[in-house]
Amino acid sequence: MPENYFVYILTNKPNGILYVGMTNNIARRIIEHKQNLYEGFSKKYGLNKLVYYEVYNDPESAIVAEKRMKKWNRAWKVRRILTTNPNWDDLIEDLNK
Repeated sequence: MPENYFVYILTNKPNGILYVGMTNNIARRIIEHKQNLYEGFSKKYGLNKLVYYEVYNDPESAIVAEKRMKKWNRAWKVRRILTTNPNWDDLIEDLNK
């Protein structure tokens, strides 16, 4: 079974601070963010609400997408979130479906 890779955006509240990350296990990674298991930017600002993610079939594509998205200005990231999640809902529940 092929492995999926995810590029994701976290926030602390609607229209709040944004964090872009990449992982091969998004459910586990979001739980780590929610439990503040690691020191860093997301823990410092309480970024634990998954508001956007994309799925890739290979790690190289996901890494390129993450690096590209990190360079985007804030307005582009917000626009991307709003296209699929206009209410800024926490999408962690979608992962469990």
